[in-house]
Amino acid sequence: MSDLSAFPIAKRWPAKHPDRLQLYSFPTPNGVKVSIMLEEIGLPYEAHAIAIGKNETWTPEFLSLNPNGKIPAIIDPDGPGGKPLGLFESGAILQYLAEKTGKLLPADPARRIETIQWVYFQMAAMGPIFGQVGFFHKFAGREYEDKRPLQRYADESKRLLGVIEGRLDGRKWIMGDDYTIADISMLGWVRNLIGFYGAAELVDFASLKRVPAWLERGLARPAVERGLNIPPRP
Repeated sequence: MSDLSAFPIAKRWPAKHPDRLQLYSFPTPNGVKVSIMLEEIGLPYEAHAIAIGKNETWTPEFLSLNPNGKIPAIIDPDGPGGKPLGLFESGAILQYLAEKTGKLLPADPARRIETIQWVYFQMAAMGPIFGQVGFFHKFAGREYEDKRPLQRYADESKRLLGVIEGRLDGRKWIMGDDYTIADISMLGWVRNLIGFYGAAELVDFASLKRVPAWLERGLARPAVERGLNIPPRP
C-alpha cells in the first residue's frame, strides 16, 4: 500500500485508495481538464472535492501541495522512479499524465511540441481572458459603471475564438484527426464562456462555424461528459 503520509493534504482529505492517483479539484474549467483526462486515459484515481467557495484552497494542507492556492492538484503514488509525486498547474498535469501513459500526446517530436504549444496557448491566453469576461459579465464586475474592461476582454475573447476557428479549418481537432490534451485543455473553457458565463452573444459565438462544431464533438465524448461532473458539486 502506498504511503502518502509525507503529504499534509492527505491528512485533511484522507485517501480511501492510496494506491490510486489522488485528484484534488472542483468542476471549474481548469479543474475538469484533469478529470476529463483521467476519464479518457482510464487511469484509476480518487477524486476529492475542494470547496473553493469556502476557501479550502487557502488552508495550510492544500497550500502544502500547491502554494499558489488553486485547483486542480494531484498526488501520483506511482510517480517517476516509483516514488509519490505531487503536482499542480492543470497544463503541467495534462502533459505529465499524457507522458506517463503514452496517450493523447503524439509520439512524433514535432507534433508533440506542437500539441504542447496549444496547451500553453490555452493556459496563457484563453483561460485568463475568458475568466475576466466571466468576472465582468456575470459576477461582481458587472456592477461596475465603467464598461471598458468588459469590452476589452470581450473583444480579446472574440479574437482568441477566431484563432481557434482558423486553426480548425480542415481539422476535426486542434491537431487534425488526433484528439489530444490540446482539445482537453480548451473544451471546458469554451463551454463555460458561452454557458455558465452566458457570454455567447457578447463574443458573437453564433458567427463561428468550426468552433461550435468542435465543441459539440468534444462534449459528446463519454469521458468528457463524465469528467465535467467530477468531483460532483455539493
